[in-house]
Amino acid sequence: MRRLDAAGWLDGARWIASPNFDLRPTDTAIRLLVVHAISLPPEQFGGPGVLELFGNRIDPAAHPYYAGIAHLRVSAHFFIRRDGELIQCVPTRARAWHAGLSRWRECERCNDFSIGVELEGSDNQPFTDAQYTQLNALIADLARQHPLDDVVGHSDIAPGRKTDPGPCFDWSQVAALPGR
Repeated sequence: MRRLDAAGWLDGARWIASPNFDLRPTDTAIRLLVVHAISLPPEQFGGPGVLELFGNRIDPAAHPYYAGIAHLRVSAHFFIRRDGELIQCVPTRARAWHAGLSRWRECERCNDFSIGVELEGSDNQPFTDAQYTQLNALIADLARQHPLDDVVGHSDIAPGRKTDPGPCFDWSQVAALPGR
């Protein structure tokens, strides 16, 4: 069992801090985990693009796609690579900038009360067993330390605007929240 420190850094994760976060609203419980998918360049895995984007270091000349996204200031709390490596970019007690314009149940601004987990992937390719294993372990770790009510996809909180984690994501491989 991995533990979070007082700031929300998880032991056992590789820490690569992103500057793209701010404080959550006071007395806001973390109730939601949002699953995303990202690959940079699109449909390519294993490179530095995602972490460069989260660190505001992406080179717009390195790939034609990057020119259109280099200005973005985005992040997620966690990034799970295809081999299952877990990287943490923002402490869970802080608000990462992953959900954008979003709504869950009757609540807007999901970044305020959620944890964002990016899986290295896309709408067009299956995710790996190692990613599902790591995601399930992470959900269990976080649920022990935050009052999570639900695990959803980015497309669930931003329908019509976002499609990830996409049709290749197998929700049946995601374990239920402990105690549910």
